[in-house]
Amino acid sequence: MTAVEKIEEQLASLRIAKRSALSEEPAYVLDVDVSNPAQSESSRLVAVSCSNKSIRVYNRETLNFLREYSSHPGVLNGVRFAHACDSVLFSACSDGTVRCWDIRLATQQAAQVFSGYPSNVFISFDISCNDLIICAGTEKVEKDAFLVFWDARGITNCASTTREPLGVYSESHNDDVTKICFHPVKPNSVASGSTDGLVNVFDINKDNEDDALISTCNSDSSVSFIGWSGKDYKEVYCVTHDEGFCWWDIAQLDTEESITLSHVLDVRDAVCIENDTLNYLVGGLYHEKADKLFLLGGTSTGNIHLLGCSTDGLSLVGSLCGGHSATVRSFCWNAADESLVTGGEDAQLLLWKPGAVERSLAKKTSLKIASSVQKRVRVHNSSLKSRKK
Repeated sequence: MTAVEKIEEQLASLRIAKRSALSEEPAYVLDVDVSNPAQSESSRLVAVSCSNKSIRVYNRETLNFLREYSSHPGVLNGVRFAHACDSVLFSACSDGTVRCWDIRLATQQAAQVFSGYPSNVFISFDISCNDLIICAGTEKVEKDAFLVFWDARGITNCASTTREPLGVYSESHNDDVTKICFHPVKPNSVASGSTDGLVNVFDINKDNEDDALISTCNSDSSVSFIGWSGKDYKEVYCVTHDEGFCWWDIAQLDTEESITLSHVLDVRDAVCIENDTLNYLVGGLYHEKADKLFLLGGTSTGNIHLLGCSTDGLSLVGSLCGGHSATVRSFCWNAADESLVTGGEDAQLLLWKPGAVERSLAKKTSLKIASSVQKRVRVHNSSLKSRKK
């Protein structure tokens, strides 16, 4: 059995290990991140952003609820733990701020607030792998869409202060910047995706935006997810809001070879799933050991499908059923123990591990949650499913 086959077998064997208890105020789980444990594996945490404008923190092994931050004045658009400190958590908000939380402190007050410019509405963000730079993407206002940058150093030393931006990129996108993704090992490299269809890669060590723009890849559709893949992470890929998939090899920029590794207009038409369907894509994960890119998608009833990517096309690796009862919106993959955390519109947070047996007596509950921010979060348009080619 090859390394890839072994990894695919492990992914297909993922089963529910833990299920979070439903909260008193159920809300869509919009984004999820898992901390890098600073001391021991047992200290690992999970943070989620919810449609009711709250952040919830859980113990990663038990999914026991630990803490909630509910003082956000706007819609939350992402949560990220610092890479080197598992007690520092960041969140982006539509009020034009990125907030830093010290989860060791029993307070609803952010340890630090990174403020944007007056018109900024942040809908995406990320922090560099060395925790030095924060970048957030904005909604388009009039003719402008921005990438805003801050210096994140010394965040735990000066509580409750507000930081102004280092600067912005304003020329590279002409519509909402829906995703920001720093390179996993190169802190100066960042990718951005937008509803204008472009995925841009920047070297932020350069003096100006023109010089910083290393490559522009066109997905021909609105970008919903971006990531890095391949040996030394020299490839970028994206998923689009109409369930397309694009994959590029940035290493080929200076050669005669095409940088496009794959372009699937509609993954729902490209993959056959026996006795089930694929309604949407959530995002992707690159498995370093197998040197293999996978996509994660699902059904409106909560089934999750894992797809393997190759230059020859996409193939079903496995399906995770019996967990969620509604659309899955977010996930976080942990390569250390081959586990997956997923969150969805059923307000549930699930931990999946290879060959796990669920010991909880909690029953899967189908929840239809009325959310005041439904129109602001990603909704998969059913009309796309039957659109004419």
